[in-house]
Amino acid sequence: MKKFFLLMLMPLLSFTQSNKLSKADKIYGLSKLWQEVNYNFVYLNKVDRIKWDSTYKVLINTIPETKSDYEYYRELQRFLAMLKDGHTDLYMPAGRDFEPLNTKFGDYRLFIENVAGKAIITRVNLSKKEEIPIGSEVIEVNSKPTAAYISENVAPYISSSTDYGLRDISISTLLQGLDGTQFKIKIKTPKGKVLSFTLTHQQTTETEVFPAFPSEGKLLSFKWETKGIAYIALNSFTDEKIDSMFVAKLPELYKAKALVLDLRSNGGGTTGIGSYILKYLTNDSLLYGSRYFTRQLNSAFKAWGKYTTAKDTVNNSWNAKALLTYQDNYFYNFDYYPLKNDLSAKRIVVPTVLLIGHNTASAAEDFLIYADNQKHMIKIGQNSCGSTGQPFLFDLPGGAVVRVCTKKDTYPDGREFVGYGVKPDIEVVPKVEDLINNNDPALKKAIDFLSKKLK
Repeated sequence: MKKFFLLMLMPLLSFTQSNKLSKADKIYGLSKLWQEVNYNFVYLNKVDRIKWDSTYKVLINTIPETKSDYEYYRELQRFLAMLKDGHTDLYMPAGRDFEPLNTKFGDYRLFIENVAGKAIITRVNLSKKEEIPIGSEVIEVNSKPTAAYISENVAPYISSSTDYGLRDISISTLLQGLDGTQFKIKIKTPKGKVLSFTLTHQQTTETEVFPAFPSEGKLLSFKWETKGIAYIALNSFTDEKIDSMFVAKLPELYKAKALVLDLRSNGGGTTGIGSYILKYLTNDSLLYGSRYFTRQLNSAFKAWGKYTTAKDTVNNSWNAKALLTYQDNYFYNFDYYPLKNDLSAKRIVVPTVLLIGHNTASAAEDFLIYADNQKHMIKIGQNSCGSTGQPFLFDLPGGAVVRVCTKKDTYPDGREFVGYGVKPDIEVVPKVEDLINNNDPALKKAIDFLSKKLK
């Protein structure tokens, strides 16, 4: 971990980036980050502390030499990514120097997603749909195979709680860079033809893309499928308006014989917003959500713990607390209360499929925990994101903001889902052919499943 730790493989930029932060600011920001993680990060007991601390020591010497403020913040992102937590990361300051482009390359616009483990182009600007067919795979970036480029240039900077989440984000941000960043790529079309492109990030004026984004890309969307099956997508719990939008659909939903509830695009928000909707979908008077834990530091116990051994803790709760505190492994268990469901309105308790996927995150996962014991509900799709919690936010010199996760969530019985995801009862993994043919295999499976239930 020499100086190449800072400079390796950063794509060339066509303009000079600002370097306004002093060396003292950069060291202070690094040390502030390291300190707050050590004090507040709830999963510190899962961190390789020797590697974490030794990396910090290296960065003390190397990070003041970063050539720009952007590069400095990128190295902090790389440092935080070692913690492998989706709620522990760094947000760049606002401004041109820090806002990377992802899909825009002047005359071209490319959207890339992880489909069956490959970097697949899922959308392009409309004028390029013949030149770059949908379903084409990015096989090489800057003279390196895509997997190698991701491993060296992309994944090390991404904070993710799961391996599959890391792959998804790495692929979707494969060509991310500041205005002026250049990439040389090779793609392989669905017919096997290999094409080469040199792309430079700049604004794309063409607004139409192919295929067009769904018009229902909003908070809530509703439609009828076959045989009285109602489909409703809950795309976010960030805005409480979705609760009133759901209530407005009740007259139609009461006619449903079965329900598909799509949470695949729901990245979370506020847990109470989602649980309000769930109250309409169960007859239970109590709903059991996540249990919460946070690290608890008592400085005196930490001092005593330094002189405490494992044998000292036998039948001695005082010593046990001291040793655990010294090891940064003593947790405060929040009081647990199930959520009362005293809703007076009519409920919708019919066979229900919850569509879930890697983008079902945070408060949407809390929704799944509340729904876990509902016998009329089944989950179809892929593992959820596997990341939730309560971040502590603090500022760094220059305007960056860091989040550090302070709360551990589990199922009511203690099972962990952070780092693993909520698993579907029936797994459906999309294929490249589904993308090309505009198929939604998870929704098809849901409708087939519910149709059989209604026979």
